[in-house]
Amino acid sequence: MKIKSLDFNKWHIIILCACFILILLSFSKFQNGNPDNDYQNVFKKSYKILSPYIPTKIEFAGEKVPLELFYVKESLERELIVNTYWQSNTLLMIKRANRFFPIIENILKENNIPDDFKYLALIESNFDNVVSPAGATGFWQFMKEIAKKYGLEITDEIDERYNLEKATSAACKYLKELYRTFGSWTNTAAAYNLGSTKFNEIITTQKTNNYYFMSLNNETSRYIYRILAVKIILSNPSKYGFYLRKKDLYYPIPITKYSIDTTINNLADFAIKMKASYKILKIFNPWLRKNSLTNPNKKNYIICLPTDSSIYTDKILKIYEDDYFIINDTLTIDQLR
Repeated sequence: MKIKSLDFNKWHIIILCACFILILLSFSKFQNGNPDNDYQNVFKKSYKILSPYIPTKIEFAGEKVPLELFYVKESLERELIVNTYWQSNTLLMIKRANRFFPIIENILKENNIPDDFKYLALIESNFDNVVSPAGATGFWQFMKEIAKKYGLEITDEIDERYNLEKATSAACKYLKELYRTFGSWTNTAAAYNLGSTKFNEIITTQKTNNYYFMSLNNETSRYIYRILAVKIILSNPSKYGFYLRKKDLYYPIPITKYSIDTTINNLADFAIKMKASYKILKIFNPWLRKNSLTNPNKKNYIICLPTDSSIYTDKILKIYEDDYFIINDTLTIDQLR
């Protein structure tokens, strides 16, 4: 009996020692192989936030930006940081710009407006037919009074602020008037945002006609820098971390224009007659605001519809397969493979 008791105690001690060793091993593993610690180490090695590159010199519409002033450089840097790291927004800007820049560029050129103003339209709306809380509408964010002043028709059925070609032509007229009033394209862009009357009051009160020396409200004080930041990024996307293949961009869709000088009682019926859908009709003619177009005076309107079956992605890409990128410094499909 005594021997058996000793054997029992012996095995008891062995089991206790084994348990103790297992506890030590577990504790050691917890200390040295903690999954959270491993994750943090990988995170530290892999995840980096870098301050974006700031050009040593930049112009807006041919006018020098005084980057030697510390607050000018820091204001530009702020917008570069915002637009570099608001990736989803900037990515959509790049994609949409490829579709709409060609239309805007041609109209700006025809009206002798600097090409940089295409970036003004882009930051105003992100090339989305939005309406601001104040009622500014369309790609150029026209208020109703200004839109009518420069020839855009706005009724219950029609709002030509949504017509890109007509709205861009109206914007050119407005920009020319602002330039004649304020004497520089930088001031012109700022006055476009703030309004001619308020911008003139700033000049009188602060006794300067230089945008970069003005104390302005938050939106207008950031406005030129937002334009510049988008211009810088879209001119060299890969430098700011945006790599797009050719097929990733949104391409202009070939359209056919139809001249209409009669009343259309039902636009859905009209769309079917034209071998399109009501949705397609509205996408390509967002200026048609209701389901009819009343035209007692036989005014001539242009309705756009896709050419043949060019609403299909593969057919659109086929049309542009040999074209160069409109957005510069963008990777090709082969480079990303």
